[in-house]
Amino acid sequence: MRLYFERRKSSPAWLKGALALAAVLISLLLSSALILWAGASPFEAYLEMFRSSLGNRLGLSETLVKAAPLLLTGLAVAVAFRARFWNIGAEGQLYAGALAATFLGLSLDRLPAPLAIPLAILGAMLLGGLWALFPAWLKTRFRVDDVVSTLLLNYVFVLFVGALVMGPWRDKVTNWPQSAELPESYWFPVLLAHSRIHLGVLLSLVAALFIWFLIRRTVLGFEIGAVGAGEKAARFAGIDVRRTFLLTALLSGSLAGLAGAGELLGLHHHLIEKLSPGYGYSGIVVATLGALNPLGAIFSALFVAIVVTGADAMSRFVGIPSYIGDVIQGLALLSALALFFLAEYRVGIQNAECRIKKTGDGIQKKEGGLC
Repeated sequence: MRLYFERRKSSPAWLKGALALAAVLISLLLSSALILWAGASPFEAYLEMFRSSLGNRLGLSETLVKAAPLLLTGLAVAVAFRARFWNIGAEGQLYAGALAATFLGLSLDRLPAPLAIPLAILGAMLLGGLWALFPAWLKTRFRVDDVVSTLLLNYVFVLFVGALVMGPWRDKVTNWPQSAELPESYWFPVLLAHSRIHLGVLLSLVAALFIWFLIRRTVLGFEIGAVGAGEKAARFAGIDVRRTFLLTALLSGSLAGLAGAGELLGLHHHLIEKLSPGYGYSGIVVATLGALNPLGAIFSALFVAIVVTGADAMSRFVGIPSYIGDVIQGLALLSALALFFLAEYRVGIQNAECRIKKTGDGIQKKEGGLC
């Protein structure tokens, strides 16, 4: 007897959404064991998590602010994964975007806001896209593994930013390891008074809608899906696989670069080494929970933002380590992968015996599961 996996012909459109919700519930259920082990009540812990992140104006605004970079890095990963470009480098591309915006802000400090902000956004998206384009080119030209190259390039750019803010870009006024403050003309405007909700939050939603339209309604979106489904078939259909792959990488990196611009211009206004607490890596969770769907990524980014915002509150009020937030994200990722696999494939048991049976006309007929 052997297990076999058979790909399902189709599945209902609502199924992946239901499975993503199931993955979230499973992750919370499994994390409850660790909360109990820490001597706290899972009910109180999760109640505090949702209360602190959604139950008041401050918590809700902070959740939305954290959801913006998560959504953009999630979109970056989702677009790349659709073309089977395994982009694990959204963290480095986020820092690349922040670096480009910082350079423009410090170099062109007299530009008015209507010119400064679009220029900084375009510069951030361009450098982020180029930083993703490099490992994609290495894969198409030399067959370098994109998982390894994109992952390692994260450390290259994060350490490069650290070297800059510790050295030539160090603030000469405060002597803190950060760049000088950017001119106010480069700052993203605040959209809601007495909160930190800035233009970047709106841009992330616009980006999600744009990526949805691109994937569903454009030729490039169709080509991205075709390349991801099978390079040989896409090439046979006349699609330039290499061009599509490189364009996908450029688009993916530009989205992550936009996330870096949002964190810099909307919140910090200085380039700092700890600009991101790992938004690029959390983007993988966002993309997976969203089933690589741009609209699904909106909801999964909100969930991850709730966990990130509420983890500190759980630690303060319930007395459990704040790292429980990382555990919940990891379990949600694993649960989603397992459930989506079961949605795509039918698992069965196959009889391994092979029997030869002679028919009346003397023709031998094979019977059995694996014959």
